[in-house]
Amino acid sequence: MIKRLIYLSLVALVVGCSSVDCPVDSTVATLYQIRNSDGTELVITDTMTISTFRADDEGIILYNGRDSIIYNKGVGINQFTLPISYSHPEDVLMFQFGIANTDSVVNDTVWIKKDDYPHFESVDCNTTYFHKLTNVRFTRNYIDSIVINNPSVTYDSQTVHFYLYPKSND
Repeated sequence: MIKRLIYLSLVALVVGCSSVDCPVDSTVATLYQIRNSDGTELVITDTMTISTFRADDEGIILYNGRDSIIYNKGVGINQFTLPISYSHPEDVLMFQFGIANTDSVVNDTVWIKKDDYPHFESVDCNTTYFHKLTNVRFTRNYIDSIVINNPSVTYDSQTVHFYLYPKSND
């Protein structure tokens, strides 16, 4: 009887263990690639800082100067990664470009519309949110255009989601 109880306990323990491994890097972010008008990759020499507005506890975006820098003074870059909000239908980003060899600063605002949906792997793992990019609009002071390359935002950190085309210096 005792042997049978030990055997059943071991079977229950083995069956009850989960074989699902939670992702170690569960970051969900967007990857931007900077390009020339001919579609080739471009390294910008201007300094780029990106900030976004903070949201309050109810998720309402605050436009009272409470912004948060999410990318600080990148220079000599051809691509960059930005976080994406979990539960807002639209992210607002402020791009600030410090023009090389001058004291000039140029600002652009980018609005990214998206659909958020929960991604569930196992009861052992935290729920994360994946996103489907649905629209992007922007001001055109430094930025000529931004194009959605891949609308699906998941754990894949290698997929380019946006192509950013700065205005030509010509």
